[in-house]
Amino acid sequence: MYIIIDDRDMVSGGYAVGLDREGVSSAGIEAAEFREWIGKTSDADMHAVEAFLIGDCGEREVLSRMIRERSNAPVLCLNERHSLDDTLGLFAAGADDVVRKPVHVREILARVGAINRRVHGRKGLVALGSLEVYFDGREPEIDGEPFPLPRRERRILEFLLQCRGRRVTKAQIFSAVYGLFDENVDENVVESHISKLRKKLKRRLGFDPIDSKRFLGYCIEK
Repeated sequence: MYIIIDDRDMVSGGYAVGLDREGVSSAGIEAAEFREWIGKTSDADMHAVEAFLIGDCGEREVLSRMIRERSNAPVLCLNERHSLDDTLGLFAAGADDVVRKPVHVREILARVGAINRRVHGRKGLVALGSLEVYFDGREPEIDGEPFPLPRRERRILEFLLQCRGRRVTKAQIFSAVYGLFDENVDENVVESHISKLRKKLKRRLGFDPIDSKRFLGYCIEK
């Protein structure tokens, strides 16, 4: 999930629509609301956030520092105009990248992927036997052949592999795939998506790599 911090609903809504087309959940929030939210939200909810986009709002350096105190997720600041002083101040406050607008959401996703590879040592994909899962929007592959999945199932598979070796709850998966603020979708839809995903993986791989334990959640072993 991406959180877009911007005091203009039209701007945050535009990025949210673009991210949704790429299969990425997001939520737009004003700076004042965000400051209140980040002080109250749980560590589990913070972990569900893949990146923060800071647009036009006051105290952007303050927001960057607040995020960095709670999360290691990439922080991208979107600038309307170039200002060296602003750019240097944002980097000093903990931003990972400062991008001049306009910028396409695919470029944002690519920049976030590059930051994650640099920080976590990823090479753009995670392999599980003959299964290769990318984090740049490409379809997964099995034995070099495309393994097409509906976007929600693909996002669940990506999230489980990002958390590989660690058990995650249904609520964490829901937050990562549907967003923290989506009240129009029942959390139990995750079970249906995972059931379909497991059947497809077992049919193509010959085994089910997803381990589930009641009340404890789901895990892909290392």
